[in-house]
Amino acid sequence: MKTQNVTQELETVLAQLGQQGKTPTVALVKARLTTAVPIPAIIAAIKSWKNMQHVPKIEVAAATSTEAERITTLETQVAQLLERVSQLEQQLNEQMK
Repeated sequence: MKTQNVTQELETVLAQLGQQGKTPTVALVKARLTTAVPIPAIIAAIKSWKNMQHVPKIEVAAATSTEAERITTLETQVAQLLERVSQLEQQLNEQMK
């Protein structure tokens, strides 16, 4: 499984919050991240930052598909589900007769 290092992004967000005079919270950090990071990892980063002004190396699972690929996959699944619903409705109508 591929991973993505988000340590630098977390350090940047925490430094920005410090410069703005804000106390880092999970909500503030999560809102400013561009990468999805699990809450326990954000908590560990904040604790480490408060104690040592340092963020430990944090990696998250890298996205394996692009947004366009995901949209195409979802559109295909929706089309298949609509076809299946249509078939089930037809079967139900036939049974009701």
